[in-house]
Amino acid sequence: MTVYSMTGYASSQSPPSDASPVALGMEIRSVNSRFLDLSFRLSDELRASEPALREALTKRLKRGKVEVRAWLERSHSTVARVPERAELQRLLDAQNTIQSVLPNAASLSVSSIMQMAGGTEHNNADLPQRVQTMLLAAANGLVEARAQEGSRLSAMITGRTGELRALVKQATPLVPELVELQRQKFLDRWQAALGDANASADESSLQAARDRALSEATAFAIRIDVAEEINRLDAHLDEIDRLMATGGELGKRLDFLIQELHREANTLGSKSSSLTLTRISVDMKVLIEQMREQVQNIE
Repeated sequence: MTVYSMTGYASSQSPPSDASPVALGMEIRSVNSRFLDLSFRLSDELRASEPALREALTKRLKRGKVEVRAWLERSHSTVARVPERAELQRLLDAQNTIQSVLPNAASLSVSSIMQMAGGTEHNNADLPQRVQTMLLAAANGLVEARAQEGSRLSAMITGRTGELRALVKQATPLVPELVELQRQKFLDRWQAALGDANASADESSLQAARDRALSEATAFAIRIDVAEEINRLDAHLDEIDRLMATGGELGKRLDFLIQELHREANTLGSKSSSLTLTRISVDMKVLIEQMREQVQNIE
């Protein structure tokens, strides 16, 4: 399946024809959002189509802040016909009747007469169908644009996971070195503690030696746990690569995995007693933050 971005733009036009000399235009823009948020800016004549437009977009899009703008333009030829005398007479009779009850009612203007008398000679019976056709074209264009942007984001994220794997590979051989370093420190302190205890040979000194040994053993055990962070980093990277290859609606799951990656990299740095491992942890967090920015745009 395809990876889709939530960012995209598409437009569609429906030119006038002899049967319906009205031009239609539509633009659809989308940016990232936690949920699907649709907003419409439609001409008055097109407002009745909003429910159908909303339903059609809801079926195609899962997430994103989407703005739909549609407008209607009449060609100049649509105002050329002068209303028939009978049409004008009906409007005049209606005006006189209204003003007899409401004396302060304004008289009809020429533009009002042209609109009410059908002075714009055209047939809009096919307008809803034209709007639907135009929406289909614009929606297809938006989905295609989001797919193209999603492909770009997918390549960037996959590239970052490759760089993170290289850093994990650098960190892996450091773990036994750190373990050996901590083991040696523990043995040195243990020997020093035993020497002090033997010198004094009293119960309090022996207890102090035991406490120091316990403290060193605890610190040693914590250092050994660095290997677990590295293993979890590998597992999270495997899952991200699998999701990118699978495609579909995966933005929220990726966002969760990015949080987990950052947690492991941060823990790795906090436990490190090596400058090299600390540098690797910082480099990891920089890459993970770059991935977070891209993941926020994925549907």
